[in-house]
Amino acid sequence: MSKPTESELEILSLLWEMKQASVRQVHERLAETKDTGYTTTLKTLQNMHAKQMVSRNETHRTHIYRPATNQKDTQKSLLRNLVSTAFGGSAQKLVLQALGEENPSKEELDEIRAFLDQLENKK
Repeated sequence: MSKPTESELEILSLLWEMKQASVRQVHERLAETKDTGYTTTLKTLQNMHAKQMVSRNETHRTHIYRPATNQKDTQKSLLRNLVSTAFGGSAQKLVLQALGEENPSKEELDEIRAFLDQLENKK
């Protein structure tokens, strides 16, 4: 699968949440947060289908789209690419940058600590 554009990733995120949807349903969800035209949503989904990012059920008049890849695999691929290109292959630099830019809550820090403990215990 090719790397999704920002717009494609936004649509994939909706489809992962919705499981499947028509162009109208995707467009209505996008329109809640951004100003976009129906034909733009349609064209983006058609392009995503051509790139095999989504599958399309054409048995009814209204085509139903589904994500062709799962969220976790896509996130892993995007993260690998980001670490490689933006952080010189260093996951440490990525994490430090992310934590430095955000103000994580105590709960988030506790989850991060628990995850790090889990990683250390695997070694």
